Amino acid sequence: MALNNKARALRELHRFDEAIEIFLRVKALIPDDFVLEREIEHTLLLTGNFKAGWARREAQWRDPVLPGYYPKFDRPIWLGEEIEGKTLLICADEGFGDAIHYMRYVPMVAARVAARGSRVILLVHTALHPLLSALPGVSQCLPRSSGTLEFDLHCPISSLPLFFPWSTDTIPAPYLPLPDQSRLRAWEDRLGPHDKLRVGLSWSGDPGHANDHNRSIPLRMFSGLLDTDAIFVSLKKDPNPGDKPDLQESDIIDLTAHLTDFAETAALVACLDLVITVDTSVAHLAAALGQPTWILLPYTPDFRWLLEGDESPWYPTAKLFRQNESRDYASVLRRVRDELEKQIAKFDATGA
Repeated sequence: MALNNKARALRELHRFDEAIEIFLRVKALIPDDFVLEREIEHTLLLTGNFKAGWARREAQWRDPVLPGYYPKFDRPIWLGEEIEGKTLLICADEGFGDAIHYMRYVPMVAARVAARGSRVILLVHTALHPLLSALPGVSQCLPRSSGTLEFDLHCPISSLPLFFPWSTDTIPAPYLPLPDQSRLRAWEDRLGPHDKLRVGLSWSGDPGHANDHNRSIPLRMFSGLLDTDAIFVSLKKDPNPGDKPDLQESDIIDLTAHLTDFAETAALVACLDLVITVDTSVAHLAAALGQPTWILLPYTPDFRWLLEGDESPWYPTAKLFRQNESRDYASVLRRVRDELEKQIAKFDATGA
């Protein structure tokens, strides 16, 4: 435990080689520690070693006690081999944002197995089902609340990148079905005149997330943005109790009572000009829809955002605003405000 904690601390200090060395020492002592395997995986992915990181990740499926977030299926797990005349179940295995992030690979898998007469069933979180039910190539999309399923093999959605040649240049562009026109019209009616830049805000994620204390920001810290000449719209469903007074006292438009699932959130996002968000499912949703998305990141971010740069190979329309070594969001939000004022001026000059 002491060595693990030391390795984690070194990782937070961005001393990655030292962290990996210690993790591997512990792994040699306890070779069947699958939680430790995830620590090594996360460290490799964060430093951009995606191929080795994802390969390490697959070790967890050898654990006799599978991770609690993955269903206990009694059929074989699919490891990318050719299959003929089979039904493959692809299951969302982590959070909402992870599912949206990896969903780009599902049509590729569906096309690959269809060439040999097989088909894909997609099993997703209930709240994502309306959004993803029209994903191309999928024979059936079902919510995880579904009952008995008939299939031959299953695969966690986060394993899919391993089955294709990988580099930052071969990442498939995100694909999400376009929001339904009736939903778009409903949201345009709710939002009213589009005479100012519309900016969606999501300042915090699930408080139960292990890293939420690093990624989320109190709403009051956004006050430096809210006096700019834009229309701000909340994308934060069920805000934390500490943020509710600040939300009620602000001019932020809060229509989140209508956000009954991710299809509704996607329709709202599609009606906005810009989304400013911390690293939560809204970031993946907005960027996967191709909307301009500014993502505010802690000093040690999730692996998807790597460690440097303001662009993401996963999402062409995303812009990354990172904490520096001070681990302070105040300086991040000052940079955001400077960029936001430029966007407002552009909208005022061109109407777009």
